[in-house]
Amino acid sequence: MRQPRFRRTDALAPLGLALLGTGEMFVLQGPGWGWGVAIECAAALTLVWRRQLPFVSATLATAVMLVLPWLGPQLNAAATPLLILSVCGYTLARWIPRITVGLAGIALMLVLFWIDYQFVDPRAHGIGDAVFVGTLAGTPFLLGRIIRKLDEQGRLLKANQELIQRAAVRDERDRIARELHDVIAHSISAMVVQTAAAEDIVRTDPDRAQAMLHDVASTGRQALGETGRLLRMIRDEDDELGVTPSHGLADLPELVEQFRAHGLRVSVADAGPLPPLPAVVDVSAYRIVQEALTNALKYGSDDMATLRVESRADSLTINASNASSGGTGAGGGLGLLGMQERVSLLGGSLSHGVTSDGRFEIAATIPLAP
Repeated sequence: MRQPRFRRTDALAPLGLALLGTGEMFVLQGPGWGWGVAIECAAALTLVWRRQLPFVSATLATAVMLVLPWLGPQLNAAATPLLILSVCGYTLARWIPRITVGLAGIALMLVLFWIDYQFVDPRAHGIGDAVFVGTLAGTPFLLGRIIRKLDEQGRLLKANQELIQRAAVRDERDRIARELHDVIAHSISAMVVQTAAAEDIVRTDPDRAQAMLHDVASTGRQALGETGRLLRMIRDEDDELGVTPSHGLADLPELVEQFRAHGLRVSVADAGPLPPLPAVVDVSAYRIVQEALTNALKYGSDDMATLRVESRADSLTINASNASSGGTGAGGGLGLLGMQERVSLLGGSLSHGVTSDGRFEIAATIPLAP
């Protein structure tokens, strides 16, 4: 773990201890209470750097605090000295990675206590004092180690989750790349066929040949744009792109029937016929619908889902919803992450969440403009 940087908030707890100690000493006004205020403020000041220099800060604050019986009130005369010593024990566990170093700091604290008991405190000491000192130093130390372990586990869990999400994005990009590969291959094949046909009739029917070459140019521009998307997605990484045929929204009825066969009652809203779509939009829209219905089948609470796919003047919208069961499943939202990746690459937007009537809703908008 990297060395923590100093933050202004590091001074808040020591400042609070200093103010509490000052107020407490002023109210009690016992023998040497002025010295008590100075010593407590000095010890609290030392704890400002408890995250950056935990061993030095905790042991030095303990040493300063245990000067109190030599010049001012006894340690048990007020509560603030005990709070400061507890913070010292906590610091030795929370901010020191190696437990042996923290235990060495606890041992030093116990030695300083022993010196005070031997040379300043005139009372007779017994097992009760040992229990008191052990509790004062040991309990905060144990609490600090527990919190440190929980923090380390939380950091590790977060790092692993980020790795899983990055892998999911990479897998989704590879899948999109394979689909775009098919689209581009189809476009190039069509261009070759049309160009060959135009060569055959260019002398006998030049107008028709010109129209065919116009189609070739249009297909080439579309393939060029999709090639740019493909290159951005594979990011210069070597990969074997598959040639599995891609699906589109024309296959939507078949997809819905597949989910109905698995027990999901899908209600498809009639939004009118869909116009011809750019190939990359068509493929990605199919995958988004597929993932939305998969999410409803796995995590819906009543095996029912509604679906609406609608084409507008400049965009394609997809809305899917199902009764919420209180979460999106144990997969960590990776399916939603894949949908977000697809929509983002096409310049669109995706929103999802539970509505006021308790339904989980996914809404995607994909622009149709080039």
